[in-house]
Amino acid sequence: MKLYGIKNCDTVKKARKWLDERTIAYDFHDFKKDGLDDALLTRWEQAVGWEALINRRGTTWRKLPDEVRDNIGAQSAHEIMLDNPSIIKRPVVEHRGSVSVGFKDDDWAQQFADA
Repeated sequence: MKLYGIKNCDTVKKARKWLDERTIAYDFHDFKKDGLDDALLTRWEQAVGWEALINRRGTTWRKLPDEVRDNIGAQSAHEIMLDNPSIIKRPVVEHRGSVSVGFKDDDWAQQFADA
């Protein structure tokens, strides 16, 4: 299992704590510090769609000009996420060939029951 996010993100902290408490092994990749490449982002977009990856509640989204937010599409979203990884909803998890975005205790309990 690979968990992607930003180390200081509260949601990522909760997710990592949840995994640690259940002794579920994972590798952590801080995409703000360690980077985010085009191929990885493309893989996530193909798996869950660019819309699911954009965090529309965060400050990075709110700081975008209205014109950019109002006219966002697949290509512009891709470029924005590469330039500003903090706009990506966190955490992103790759597990057994699937990709999931976000953290909810109940969802994870089902999703990783056999991890």
